[in-house]
Amino acid sequence: MLPLAPILSGVVFVLLVLHQGPVRSVLYAAIALALLAAVSMIGKTPLIQIAANALGTWLPVLALAALLRHWRSIALTLQVSVIVGALAILAIFVVVGDPTVFWTEVLREIAPVFAQLGFQEQADVLLTRADQIAPQMTLLVVFTSWSMYVAVLLLGYSLLQTLPDESSRFGRFCDLNLGRVLAIAMATASVAALLSNAAWLQNVAFFMFAVFFLQGLATLHWFFAEGRVPGVVLAVVYVSFLIFNVVLVVGLAVAGYLDAWFDYRKRATGRST
Repeated sequence: MLPLAPILSGVVFVLLVLHQGPVRSVLYAAIALALLAAVSMIGKTPLIQIAANALGTWLPVLALAALLRHWRSIALTLQVSVIVGALAILAIFVVVGDPTVFWTEVLREIAPVFAQLGFQEQADVLLTRADQIAPQMTLLVVFTSWSMYVAVLLLGYSLLQTLPDESSRFGRFCDLNLGRVLAIAMATASVAALLSNAAWLQNVAFFMFAVFFLQGLATLHWFFAEGRVPGVVLAVVYVSFLIFNVVLVVGLAVAGYLDAWFDYRKRATGRST
């Protein structure tokens, strides 16, 4: 069920927070955690591991859903999440010092786990190429985590909109615009990274660029909603994520970043009126 189970759990939790409120949702989560604890006693699974997995899924999406419910704006919530992601990268560099050394040790420690699970080829890659993979791990971990939590938030919000009188309550995803402030911040970080060659700046700059893939995807959804792009194109893009995920993220990020400056959706609407 991994990683499907945590995603489904998070989506349901987001729906609860948006529809029932944070307080009642936390109560439901506490009951669910108690049930998980009972199951752990029967199945002899460590309670700490179950609690860590549950809270690792619920707490971040609780914060995002609570902010969305409070601010009533999907755009503002996602803008803040980008800032938090950039700060997370800075925190890793401050706390760990040299992330490359840290991640090299982590990769070598988890390689035997992959081997025990039957992924011997992947384990060999982690061991033989740890020095090459480690420098990208900070960015990869933060961006992957950010993408997962944002996807869970958006899926939960999508479920909310299927309920009566809940349509587009906090704005439409297809209208998402991360804004020129983040676009300027990304450009500034990129120039500073180029001039200083600082690893932390490079990670922050690429993260802030990559997150614009979400705006590129929102733009594609907008053109689909307006009937200007057939549904098959949208379907092909999502299916292609399974194979060409890196290429698609970069391509959509370029489209989203340009849209932040030129607002293609507004221009398209202006030409049609």
